[in-house]
Amino acid sequence: MAKNKEELSSKWSEDWVPLKNIMNGMIQLENGEYVTGIKISPRNIFILDAATRDNVIYQLQNFYNAINFEFWLVVADRPVDINVYLSQLQILYNEARNAVTRKLIAQDINKANMFMSAEYNVVDTEYYILFKEKKMDVIQKRLHTMISNLANCGLNSQQTSNNDLRVILDNFFNGGAATTFSGMVSPR
Repeated sequence: MAKNKEELSSKWSEDWVPLKNIMNGMIQLENGEYVTGIKISPRNIFILDAATRDNVIYQLQNFYNAINFEFWLVVADRPVDINVYLSQLQILYNEARNAVTRKLIAQDINKANMFMSAEYNVVDTEYYILFKEKKMDVIQKRLHTMISNLANCGLNSQQTSNNDLRVILDNFFNGGAATTFSGMVSPR
């Protein structure tokens, strides 16, 4: 009984969530259900011609109307590390012989450093459709159907990875700050 009282008084919202494990692109819950889904690659449809854009929107309407199970649309920001890009720019700068080229590369380096400063938050926005299910065969069928139907809309998608699911959890529980989960999520 004391443990339940301790759990109820916990200041960590993660302690209230019934997570058991994250594996194979799925969150296993304590009740035996799995939360999984797809990650959709972003695509700016507003740069397409009107007919193509309208077709994508029409296909997306059909896609959403065909989903006959509970699902969640999730938008998550993933921090971007541009240190590798900065290193490559520095190498190009060091190898450049032309003063004009060096000046252009230096401007890019300064702009990248500006984005790395505290006032800017460099992130990639990622889009997910998640669902909950116990049966593996149903999970696989839903994943396949969603990926295929989104391809008909001109959108690329794939099953969520363990890392994707951790990013989603980090966004909800930690304001986007990365945690150090290993394979198992355990109470504090």
